[in-house]
Amino acid sequence: MRKEEQTSGPSTLIDVAREAGVSPSTVSRILNGTARVSDDKRQAVMKAIARTNFAPNQMAQALKKGRTHTIGIVVQDISSPFFDETLKGVDDGLKGTGYASVIVSGHWNAEEEAERIRLLLARKVDGIILLSGRMSDETVLHFSAQRPIVSTGRELDTPHALGFRMNNEHGAWLAVKHLIDLGHRRIAFVSGPPTNMDAEDRLQGYRRALQEARITFDPKLVVEGNFHEESGLHAVNHLLDTKTSFTAVFAANDLSAYGVRLALYRKGIRVPEDISLVGFDDLHGSEYTTPPLTTVRQPLYDIGLTATNALLRLINGERVTPRVPPVELIVRETTQYHVPAL
Repeated sequence: MRKEEQTSGPSTLIDVAREAGVSPSTVSRILNGTARVSDDKRQAVMKAIARTNFAPNQMAQALKKGRTHTIGIVVQDISSPFFDETLKGVDDGLKGTGYASVIVSGHWNAEEEAERIRLLLARKVDGIILLSGRMSDETVLHFSAQRPIVSTGRELDTPHALGFRMNNEHGAWLAVKHLIDLGHRRIAFVSGPPTNMDAEDRLQGYRRALQEARITFDPKLVVEGNFHEESGLHAVNHLLDTKTSFTAVFAANDLSAYGVRLALYRKGIRVPEDISLVGFDDLHGSEYTTPPLTTVRQPLYDIGLTATNALLRLINGERVTPRVPPVELIVRETTQYHVPAL
């Protein structure tokens, strides 16, 4: 039988490399998501894979490398739109890498977060993304000795653990300065939980903006919240019941701002004609509130994408310095100029 008439077996990585005109190692790195190549070269490899009907045996690859091609993701509240947007970034970051995700929830409880991470480690995930949380840095570093971890909401920089934070203080400063520039001097603040680092940073940004404008800080204008809608509603009711005067409200997150808006609506107080309102996060729904919410945008999708790219590089033994996405003020229709009464 002539050679060309022999029945060929399954195509191999070498066949794909020959078809695409690249090295086998390049094909391998493209398949596992670690290659830094041009789009043209990547497309050539993907077309070669299609032409040769190449199907990599992922189980064999996992056994060879000691990997499962899964990553664990610890969120705090699966139902929260904040984490929903971030998870979209994680999901897109995993596309084409051969990795799948396992998602668990820590419910803002340090012990539960630790238990969930132990569960993920028992399932042999290759790495873990921790989205915010209450665990100490020391606990995160302890777990990173077993698998690489990337965490948002904290600052870490070791060979196996990386953490990065948004500039929450600056974001709050932008929000309050915007209100001050509009003429507001009595600005209420619906804070987040006092044990939350992001909430504390936003309080500091609120106070810095007041200080720079030579506006005396009034603790009666700060009402503690919990980052949920009902805390915004209760905060406004408290301010009105105690007859605390205010012309604007800065809510520590968009969900709290939604509660503020509802409380004002129920009292017949117009936004922004009577009270201006600013949130923090720029959730997808904030563009569609009535009126559309002025807020500080956290690039939630980019946060998820950045965390995922960083984790994949840590898994491959690379040192990472992620580009932390900036926050920005998004001015919509819940704020307007305030003219002080004569």
